[in-house]
Amino acid sequence: MKKLFAVLLIFCSLLKFAWGFTPFTVQDIRVEGLRRISAGTVFNYLPIKVGEQFTEQRSAQAIRALYKTGFFKDIKLEREGQVLIVVVQERPAIASIEISGNKDIPKDKLLKGLKRIGLAEGRVFNRSLLVKVEQELQRQYFSEGKYAVRIKTTVSPLERNRVAVALKVSEGRVAKIREINIVGNKVFSDKVLLKLLKLSTPTMFSFWTSSDQYSKQKLAADLETLRSYYLDRGYLNFSVNSTQVSISPDKKFIYITINVTEGERYKVKTVKLAGNLILPVPELEKLIEIGPGAVYSRRLVTQSSSKITDRLGDLGYAFANVNTIPDIDKKDRTVGLTFFIDPGKRVYVRRINFYGNVNTSDEVLRREMRQMEAGWFSTQKIKRSRTRLDKLGFFTDVNVETPAVPGTTDQVDVNYTVTERPAGNLLASIGYSQTGGVLLNGSIQQNNFLGSGKRVGISANNSNYLRGFQINYDNPYYTANGISRGFVLRSEKTNAFAANLSRYGLDTNEFAMNIGLPVNEFDLVNLSFGYQLNTVKTYDSSPQYISDFINANGDNFATIRVGASWSHDTRNKAIFASDGVLHSIYGEVGLPGSDLEYYKLGYRYQRYRQLTNNLTLLIQGDIGYGAGYGNASELPFYLNFYAGGPRTVRGYKQNTLGPKDEFGFPKGGSLKVTGGAEVYFPVPFGLNSDQFRLGAFFDIGNVYAGIGSFKAQDLRASTGLSTVWLSPIGPLSLSIAKPLNSKPGDNIQMFQFSLGGTFF
Repeated sequence: MKKLFAVLLIFCSLLKFAWGFTPFTVQDIRVEGLRRISAGTVFNYLPIKVGEQFTEQRSAQAIRALYKTGFFKDIKLEREGQVLIVVVQERPAIASIEISGNKDIPKDKLLKGLKRIGLAEGRVFNRSLLVKVEQELQRQYFSEGKYAVRIKTTVSPLERNRVAVALKVSEGRVAKIREINIVGNKVFSDKVLLKLLKLSTPTMFSFWTSSDQYSKQKLAADLETLRSYYLDRGYLNFSVNSTQVSISPDKKFIYITINVTEGERYKVKTVKLAGNLILPVPELEKLIEIGPGAVYSRRLVTQSSSKITDRLGDLGYAFANVNTIPDIDKKDRTVGLTFFIDPGKRVYVRRINFYGNVNTSDEVLRREMRQMEAGWFSTQKIKRSRTRLDKLGFFTDVNVETPAVPGTTDQVDVNYTVTERPAGNLLASIGYSQTGGVLLNGSIQQNNFLGSGKRVGISANNSNYLRGFQINYDNPYYTANGISRGFVLRSEKTNAFAANLSRYGLDTNEFAMNIGLPVNEFDLVNLSFGYQLNTVKTYDSSPQYISDFINANGDNFATIRVGASWSHDTRNKAIFASDGVLHSIYGEVGLPGSDLEYYKLGYRYQRYRQLTNNLTLLIQGDIGYGAGYGNASELPFYLNFYAGGPRTVRGYKQNTLGPKDEFGFPKGGSLKVTGGAEVYFPVPFGLNSDQFRLGAFFDIGNVYAGIGSFKAQDLRASTGLSTVWLSPIGPLSLSIAKPLNSKPGDNIQMFQFSLGGTFF
């Protein structure tokens, strides 16, 4: 209707102008009626210039061109002698846009949506846009599952040819999925299939997952999940025939019906290789995960193709294609598979480029590269290089792309894009833990000092149980082949009683040097040499075992300490790993001639495994043992192992498991056995998984006076939930645990947390 009105308006203007119309040569052009728009803007759009012949046809062109700008609601062309007069009436400008009633969708998000369709403050108001406004807002609310939304628009004229636009939103309630029906399934029950879908009817966790809110994207993903489920179980001809989504009259409930055809189950009859194989057939056959007689599985077929592609990629064939050609026999319900290999040209790397490393020098990244420039392209080396960048701990995100070099068929560039973490600066921080109390920390700490990859720090700490300062330095590439060297100088005063232990004090002063020797890509040997001075302080309420130790050995000890460790580490990240394994064997010896001669040995194990794209399993264990030798009959008590708390067995108070003194306070032991399992799952509410981690855990462990004291029935166990947040002021660790087999005398602490500093 509005378009018809505009056409009639133009026609009438033309008719009026054409009545008695006589062509003339334009000697000047004058514009009247402008208020906000400049005359230059009109001249820019006007197709008629001074000196041109003005005709009836040119008149129609002029009016159409000016109306097309959208700036004017009325246009007239008049003549005064040889002067063309353009009389316009401007459309009003939008002075303000007010939105009320919106709760679920922020105003900023709604305004961005309106701006996309041309409605924004300062722009020309076009009443025809109001229909589009309502449609855009409805689209946004529909995407949130609010199908009962109502929108009322009001336009109020203001002075100076302006208008105020007001939008009143009545959001209504989110429409919930009332029913999901699958029709046509015979092999698998509705119960089995519905569990596969992310969409569901309301559950007790729907407020968190929003699984009961319909969206077209979620439904499409669920249909693909159904298709994959059947194709991975041999139903080669499975199809989704149709889907029907209906809404109740009151727009509160959604009903979904999925119609499927299962088809027959197929088995693999033959598996063949064809094309330019490059590698020997036996080697390629080892990469194929499906064989004759097996039930057809699209997942295994895809994995087999990917393995062959990756293997060829390791040899430089970056653009290799492996296509699976099925030969279906409907009569026998079998399928023959032919993996056709097209390796393409062998490719080498022209350049390796780094982006996003504002503070970190290229050298720090380049020395982690296992793929070399001018070398043959290798998928494995490129992935390993990315993992090594991740494990530096300097970056929150590392991405890699391998674009082809324009104009060539056998060259690629490798581009790594990183997002840097704050490396640490001059810092004064405060934190809190249930063991250490208030933690005051002043430090200059740089994990990536001046972008060089070196770690430098000077720190002073003050908590209930530990006061002191430390200077540390570490150069991970002291030599070009990756030998690291560093040192630590520290002075500390420890109040053991404040850490839930027996009552004594310990002053420690130490200087130590560390050397790291890489054996291969995954194995590292670390050596440490230190000189340590320890002074033990006792009190009237100190237990007898400490007094006996001091009577036998004195209260001042000078020790030359040597440590060594071997680690095999394939974890994919330094922080929040999701795949890989860590084996670590460590030892420490107080050398002969020291005031105290002792040794400590241990083994630590961690195994991360991705159960799904969203779930990661961690299995871990830690065993440690220590004893005295030579002039010492036992391990010095202040070097004992401890258990209980966030790092070992959650749900039990920090350091409180194991043997106790005559006053009932923990004293630790020379044998520690701890372990457990934890499943990490996605964080809710769109939080960044690089900064947050949620988990459900099972912990088990204890400490013992010695090997002869070990009893499996004394192991304590707990289960619960945990979270870690890498907050701007330091890591925040929270856990809620329930002890499973606590005994009288155990110190239970179901809720545990720490903020800032390290995890306690």
